Amino acid sequence: MRLSSRALCGAARAAWRESFSLDGRDVARWFPGHMAKGLKKMQSSLKLVDCVIEVHDARISFAGRNPLFQETLGIKPHLLVLNKMDLADLKEQQKIIQHLEGEGLKNIIFTNCIKDENIKQVIPVVTELVGSSYRYHRGENVEFCIMVIGVPNVGKSSLINSLRRQHLRKGKATRVGSEPGITRAVMSRIQVCERPLMFLLDTPGVLAPRIESVETGLKLALCGTVLDHLVGEETLADYLLYTLNRHQLFGQPWLLLVVVLSRYVKHYDLGEACDDVESVLKRVAVRLGKTQKVKVLTGTGDVNVVQPSYPAAARDFLRTFRSGLLGPVMLDRDTLQSSPRADLYQAFSPRDA
Repeated sequence: MRLSSRALCGAARAAWRESFSLDGRDVARWFPGHMAKGLKKMQSSLKLVDCVIEVHDARISFAGRNPLFQETLGIKPHLLVLNKMDLADLKEQQKIIQHLEGEGLKNIIFTNCIKDENIKQVIPVVTELVGSSYRYHRGENVEFCIMVIGVPNVGKSSLINSLRRQHLRKGKATRVGSEPGITRAVMSRIQVCERPLMFLLDTPGVLAPRIESVETGLKLALCGTVLDHLVGEETLADYLLYTLNRHQLFGQPWLLLVVVLSRYVKHYDLGEACDDVESVLKRVAVRLGKTQKVKVLTGTGDVNVVQPSYPAAARDFLRTFRSGLLGPVMLDRDTLQSSPRADLYQAFSPRDA
């Protein structure tokens, strides 16, 4: 006897997963030739650079940053731009900054390049960093040359275009896309400011040759930094469901839980939260009309049976999350929760309500 979707969801809700099973899962390496060549080109271009801007996704403020950047480019002044802040849950922004400062990162800016939020902070910070550092043989150059680096699909090109809009009132200078790997070569200098005269070098996204853990790979993939098919769309959908539900159990007040969970529950009209991905994807597929015909062999011959398309439902679930329709999320919440639980509730105390 097969349980109904609601029965499965009810059973799943009674025993929320406290960890995500990684048994048998592996994140394929995604370090194609243009990445290796790009990193070498960046190293050879360092003598022309006054400062390095590293762009990363604010939803994974700690996970997935390429350690090779620090090893090979660390001699230059460094600014970390955490982009896509509109998609990130930044209620504990100060704790994020403190954690990064503990890792030696002193210059951090959160941005939203789509709406140009906080973009005007970038040029003054870079100008100060360059002015307070030794420029070696570039001391006589009146213009500043800044290298923009980061893993794929975090908004490096979007940052350059946003800076041009703010300071030059000009349109796009670099191509942007929703999939990793759009920028494949270190480009010519792109002017982003007149006073001071500043040029930026756009670079290809470069992942570490080996991703530090399977879960880090899942976080990167959820943010579109690793191609979906390397991990599996249904696996990613399961990890996303686990993440959204896990926020219920680790540090979020009940009222905020309702807001977070209701986003995916209401978006797909599921009726209630569920921790079983097969049940969720089945109901999403039916709701969206994502079905496929499958031939089933019976005693009287082949019969065409209409079944839910789980891959199509998974793709829609991921697309909806990445567009922000499921609300802001901090995928590195587990790192922030290494401190005492009491700190997690401090920002939500009654006196602040």
